[in-house]
Amino acid sequence: MKIVGTDAPEVERALLAGELTCPDCDGRLRPWGWARERVVRRRGAEERRRPRRSRCRNCGLTHVLLAEDSLLRRRDGVEVIGTALVAKAGGQGHRRVATALGVHPSTVRGWLRCFAVSAKAIRSFFTVLAHHLDPLLAPLAPAGSAIADALESIAAAARAAVTRFGPRPPWAFASAVSVGALLSNTSCPWAGTI
Repeated sequence: MKIVGTDAPEVERALLAGELTCPDCDGRLRPWGWARERVVRRRGAEERRRPRRSRCRNCGLTHVLLAEDSLLRRRDGVEVIGTALVAKAGGQGHRRVATALGVHPSTVRGWLRCFAVSAKAIRSFFTVLAHHLDPLLAPLAPAGSAIADALESIAAAARAAVTRFGPRPPWAFASAVSVGALLSNTSCPWAGTI
């Protein structure tokens, strides 16, 4: 899995030019067909996508190129999922959030449970990242719950990244730095951080 930008023609150009590197060995990626087509739900719309596959010239491993506006093994875009997480931190229940987003309640409940399980580790991961990106950042104040604390750390890291690198949607940033595994309960990037 490799996280790439959302501009498909630019990703294809970079892949053909050998500008994308393997996440495992830093070798150059080359085109290697396509993953199966999937539907990604956005707020009020659905988008059909067929992600590009690539293969490393050095180690031979293959990788799906996942757009940074998506998460690993999730049908809904990261902005939709992020909206649900923020609503939960604000005190809303999963049914109310699901109705507002037009998503099945069990789907939203799954997102919230998955995030809650890793909330402390996510908070730790993004807090360290925020202070790495902005060494002068003040300590983050508690936000009232594990989920709210984790969301505050994601927001702080996203703000620090914008200051350092320029504008980028905060949830796309969270997807990119978590390698699409923000809601993953397997092979998540912060598994050993707590």
